[in-house]
Amino acid sequence: MEQLTKEIFLDMTEQCPVIPAIKNDQWLSACNESESEIVYLIYGNICNIMEHIDTLKSMGKYVVVHVDLIEGLALKEISVDFIKKYTKADGIISTKPGLIKRANELGMFTVQRFFMTDALSYANIVKYVHNTNPDVVELLPAGLPKVIRYLLEEIQRPVVASGLLLDKKDVITALGAGVHAVSTTNRELWDC
Repeated sequence: MEQLTKEIFLDMTEQCPVIPAIKNDQWLSACNESESEIVYLIYGNICNIMEHIDTLKSMGKYVVVHVDLIEGLALKEISVDFIKKYTKADGIISTKPGLIKRANELGMFTVQRFFMTDALSYANIVKYVHNTNPDVVELLPAGLPKVIRYLLEEIQRPVVASGLLLDKKDVITALGAGVHAVSTTNRELWDC
């Protein structure tokens, strides 16, 4: 399996724009049924993260680990070093600019996650994207198509929308706003 790059991510999410976000063991097993070749791993701890990643890799999936949500990892650069050195993860997701920068230095695929709550968070997204240079930006919640359209013009990065996707209409609306893909923990939406 090739190293996950922005180009590979864009190609795969063009074919299947729904990225499963795996949040428990049951969903880890069910992930094999998803058409998506990319998954977000958003649970686990330092004792089982390697096993979870190995399971997903055996299914032929690219695995992007949300390092902020892995129990036992500090929100420090050394956590990214741990993921790179001891796992077969293809990339990371984080809300922390320092972790994104470190992952970039290590040649990992990066997704920087942002929560849009007000005009200040909007301005911070633009600033941080230019400073950290993630491969992909993830915006939450997904149901803000007008704001997403404006932001896409300013950051000029592929965007994944997630959060509060309740049905297929929400997925279609987010994709219609110009995002490249959506990520969801809603298993009913995992089919492309």
